Amino acid sequence: MVHETPVKDGGYGHGGSGEMRVGFGYDVHAFAEGRRLVLGGVEIPFERGLLGHSDADVLLHAVCDALLGAAALGDIGRHFPDTDPRYKGISSLVILQQTIDLLQRESFRPVNIDSTLVLQKPRLSPYIPKMTDEIARIAGLPVSAVNVKATTTERLGFAGREEGVAAYAVVLIEKASE
Repeated sequence: MVHETPVKDGGYGHGGSGEMRVGFGYDVHAFAEGRRLVLGGVEIPFERGLLGHSDADVLLHAVCDALLGAAALGDIGRHFPDTDPRYKGISSLVILQQTIDLLQRESFRPVNIDSTLVLQKPRLSPYIPKMTDEIARIAGLPVSAVNVKATTTERLGFAGREEGVAAYAVVLIEKASE
């Protein structure tokens, strides 16, 4: 028999029911010629973009998967399938907004988001504040509750060979008061 014991509000003042859940997300996309590079909702000047049905924003896809997972709502492919023409070329900021809307319909809201991009090039430090702003804006969070990091793999693996980009995300969500 499984007993669920909600974690009580740790003094964050969110006013929720106290039920907290953690979600983890991961995504990867290959680089492709003739595409824009969009990460965290921000267009990054680079000679290649990422291959995908939507804008292939690997960071936002990982964040969406983490949010959906925390709420036990499946994954991004279930809600936004790459076989659906409605999502062809769509901005992943729209997908993030729709994911937040799905959570809200289930009485959940994000508390914080932490994410990591893994790639060799390009350097992202000048763009991270804007990524953080975009994610916070859509998620309805203060910028202080959103973190975006970038790291290399020291030239190891597909990211190190500059074949693509991976992203990881961890989120905390809270059940809203009823």
